[in-house]
Amino acid sequence: MLVRHLEPVVDTDLSTKMVFVAGPRQCGKTTLAQQLLERRGGAYFSYDVPEHRKTLRDGALPEDAGLWVFDELHKLRTWRRWLKGVCDLHGRRHPILVTGSARLDAYNRSGESLQGRYFLHRMHPLTFSELAQLPPHDALDAIVAIERPAPAGGAEHLDALLRLGPFPEPLLGGSERRAARWRLGYGARLVREELRDLEDFRDLDRLELLFDRLPDTVGSLLSINALREDLEVAFETVRAWLSALERLYAIFRATPLGPPRIKAVKKASKLYLWDWARVDDPAARAENLVVSHLLRLVHWIEDVHGERAELRFFRSIAGHEVDAVVLRKGKPWLAVEVKLEEGPLDRGLRYLLERVPIPHAFQVHLHGATDRVVPDVGRGGVRILPAARLLANLP
Repeated sequence: MLVRHLEPVVDTDLSTKMVFVAGPRQCGKTTLAQQLLERRGGAYFSYDVPEHRKTLRDGALPEDAGLWVFDELHKLRTWRRWLKGVCDLHGRRHPILVTGSARLDAYNRSGESLQGRYFLHRMHPLTFSELAQLPPHDALDAIVAIERPAPAGGAEHLDALLRLGPFPEPLLGGSERRAARWRLGYGARLVREELRDLEDFRDLDRLELLFDRLPDTVGSLLSINALREDLEVAFETVRAWLSALERLYAIFRATPLGPPRIKAVKKASKLYLWDWARVDDPAARAENLVVSHLLRLVHWIEDVHGERAELRFFRSIAGHEVDAVVLRKGKPWLAVEVKLEEGPLDRGLRYLLERVPIPHAFQVHLHGATDRVVPDVGRGGVRILPAARLLANLP
């Protein structure tokens, strides 16, 4: 069984507060909870199971259990009010872990606040370093130093992630046909079960068409108006559907970096999929894979280190572009450009670094072994290296 980097962090946090673990369906949240239950002892309740649902509504929780795990609790309309009461009554005697396949900070329909009572962790599907069973790089200075080499079998791990996606079942199954069948069912369940249960949407057929259309938008500036015209629905409808898919961890968006004195795109965003294997275009799929790992880094910085971090991209009016820029405490900290093949320094990355002070910059390639530094660009030069080496140094 693969060890998830989040497990020891959650285990430690449970000693002081409730812990929320949110992330996409079937990314490993229940497995993580079961591993913690094996270590700590306790009881597991899923709101999707009728018997468990009745127990939760009746408040008949086992006092002889240690850890209490509540899964998919956000589907209860007054879940925060209910959980606040449970925490206030039993929180000192029972560590509480809440898991869910939606943004637990977003679905607050009761109006009740749990401020100060929990730590939030966002769980991603399998990352490169988890698949390779590398220990987590928790120190941020170690991440940018890129001291850890790509592991043995790194090319095979990267190829599997590209072909099969990051979700444990299709990835560990190893079969592209089985992965395709899993992916087809996953999308249908997401739209017709998850969204139906949590949102008041009626036109699920067109929403499913939108979901199928989104892989073609990866790597380009997102145009809600173009999607509206394709689907023949209102602009606000498409925007609401995208926001709902974001809350359910089906998609995420990067906003533009618009530094002063640079003519940059400042309003349009870029859209990515949590399951990048749905993207057909090889370059867009590779970009999605690397940017997803950088989103994992952003979430690690926020959830584990308690620092504000953001995922951005850069595009000038003239067309210079950099795939990802990570901000720490509001300032550009890390820039990454993604290529399929090794080659010279990208002109968009050079353009940005000559105008914006960014301490760390990388250009990664999916194929090739080049690992070198281009000096005299930006603060410390640009390191051009295989993607596997960068990913091996991320959480």
